[in-house]
Amino acid sequence: MLRNNFNKLLEKFDNLLIFGEDSGKIGDVNQGLEGLQEIHGKERVGDRGIREASIVGEGIGLSLRGFRPIAEIQYLDYVLYALQILSDDLATLHYRTFGRQIAPLIIRTRGHRLEGIWHSGSPMGALLSTLRGINILVPRNMVQASGMYNTLLRCDEPAILIESLNGYRLKEKQPNNLSDFTVLLGKAEVLRVGEDITVVSYGSTLRLVEKAAIELENLNINIEIIDLQTLIPFDNDLIIKKSLKKTNKLFIVDEDLPGGASSYILQKVIEDQNAFEFLDSKPITLTSKAHRPAYGSDGDYFSKPSVDDIIEKANYIMNEYDPENYPEIF
Repeated sequence: MLRNNFNKLLEKFDNLLIFGEDSGKIGDVNQGLEGLQEIHGKERVGDRGIREASIVGEGIGLSLRGFRPIAEIQYLDYVLYALQILSDDLATLHYRTFGRQIAPLIIRTRGHRLEGIWHSGSPMGALLSTLRGINILVPRNMVQASGMYNTLLRCDEPAILIESLNGYRLKEKQPNNLSDFTVLLGKAEVLRVGEDITVVSYGSTLRLVEKAAIELENLNINIEIIDLQTLIPFDNDLIIKKSLKKTNKLFIVDEDLPGGASSYILQKVIEDQNAFEFLDSKPITLTSKAHRPAYGSDGDYFSKPSVDDIIEKANYIMNEYDPENYPEIF
């Protein structure tokens, strides 16, 4: 799906270049560019050395000169090696030139829900703190990711798009209008309608919330699930606030460290959307533990939010709100 959409984009935009860590010969580590170097040539789909700052610098230079580059950083953890140039140069360019210069560079990367200390970080708080001025996109699957790439190539703004690692395993229906369909940035989406709790999440963790929702029905807890889709921009249509008018309870789930993206989301909802007045109980966040995931499947389960954790927290919220009808189960 993703590979076919990139192929169509390369056919449509003759100034589109894709390059980065293992992007060319092997078609990236998850085969999203498989075979595209053979079709479009090494100049348009190419490999680069493991130098993240250099990759981003090349992308900025190309985008300033009229190209539309997609620069690939193999894993989200490694974006930190390019954070200085992203923050000081790319994020500030439009602002410090009073709108006279643009650099619509797209950073393509992947992360979340992988086992082990490396390649499994979710440093969203770090990005949100340092990269205001860059769109931060967190699609739940590869169809949404493709639609976001299509959108970005029709605008003049820089972005980081984080593909979720366990999303490559999903079977999805391929749209028949590849390279043409778009996903509106800043548009949160209600994936499941409910009356009891508004659960806000994104990316890989969202799938855990969807699994937990099925089990929570057996406890007579009906949650409303909202996929943020993009962290910057954030819920332009106030979808979360509208949901809270109905449920009056807020539960945020993500796999960044405590005080990271979940705190950003909370501030946006409580202060910017002025949704505090609709809450009947304190908002709850569920994040990863304050360390990198331990090795192996057990490390992922115990270090990051699990379906069991989500069920436990949701029941806690309902028990605090109505203990007679929702007794403690843990």
